[in-house]
Amino acid sequence: MNKNTIFDNTEIAFALKSDSELERAYFLFKMISIEPLVRIGTAATNFALKAKLPVEGLIRATVFDHFCGGVNEENCLPVIDNMYEKGVSSVLDYSVEGKENETEFDAALKITLKIINFAEERKSIPIAVFKPSGFGRIALFEKIGAHTTLSEKETEEWSRVKYRFETVCKAAKERDVLLLIDAEESWMQNAADDLITELMRKYNTEKAIVFNTLQMYRHDRLDFLKQQHKLAKAEGFYLGYKLVRGAYMEKENERAEKLGYPTPICENKQATDLNFNNAVAYMLDHLDEMSIFNGTHNENSSYLLMDLMSEKGVANSDKRVWFGQLYGMSDHISFNLSHLGYNVAKYVPFGPVKDVMPYLIRRAEENTSVAGQTGRELNLLSKEKKRRKKL
Repeated sequence: MNKNTIFDNTEIAFALKSDSELERAYFLFKMISIEPLVRIGTAATNFALKAKLPVEGLIRATVFDHFCGGVNEENCLPVIDNMYEKGVSSVLDYSVEGKENETEFDAALKITLKIINFAEERKSIPIAVFKPSGFGRIALFEKIGAHTTLSEKETEEWSRVKYRFETVCKAAKERDVLLLIDAEESWMQNAADDLITELMRKYNTEKAIVFNTLQMYRHDRLDFLKQQHKLAKAEGFYLGYKLVRGAYMEKENERAEKLGYPTPICENKQATDLNFNNAVAYMLDHLDEMSIFNGTHNENSSYLLMDLMSEKGVANSDKRVWFGQLYGMSDHISFNLSHLGYNVAKYVPFGPVKDVMPYLIRRAEENTSVAGQTGRELNLLSKEKKRRKKL
């Protein structure tokens, strides 16, 4: 496979962007590339929202509209339909974070069920998603993962968390909608993993419907995948995994240092890349028993999966293999892959502007910290601007 050209086709990558949207994208990535500006912008935005200053319109017209589909599901439909015309599906992601009470958890359940129903009616949305912390308190997941005795009240609370998980998995199975469950901090993940395995056992009987997420910057995740594979084989159910590199590295390292335990994070970027690619290869080797959602903005990891599929005679359109990127990022990967007939889905975040701000801030910070990511986006946007000027 010629690795020098596939993702370089900017005409395909940015076909959906008008000239003004192209300019906005270039401006945003230019801003994101300046680290002090991201820090100042983050602080100023947080202050403005807390002080109820009238900045929502400005946020909406710039960063929100670039990285989010809309404020609710219906609002996202023009974005979803446009992308689907180019063969890119959508994963509607209710990106409201940091909620802590039962009313908010029940509201998140209601919205997730609504998304699953919404997805059943639309070929363009074959996948739904939710975060474990959207359905229960992180501290409760942490207690369960550490096998700490729960109070009677906490036991009842955990029953409600399990009920929420069970309800969405059952709905996904009934409607044949794939369900991705995001990963979070390692100290809450054990409880989530155990619960998701239980649900895979119950609902992944004919194929993978329920997908857990493996953050491959954790050095224990490949072993975990192999153990889960052994279990699934013995018990006769299918595995579904979304592979990502991970999103909480600084927080993980800081906590490990503070509490004096070995960090769960790989020693460096190279080790993480190797871990990720080994997991991709392992899953492709056992595709008869598992499905993969390759959630990456890394071109080499995307090429690796393409090469392995080709070597093993797996069709580009095989429904057990998905490539995924975030809306507003890596269009050169998403749209060029879909052009070649691969299954591609963009995570399309939505929610009220002020509630989605923690998500948007994380996106900006991640882009600043990932070496080469923003530079690559800028180069390709610049290339497309020049191409259009010559027309």
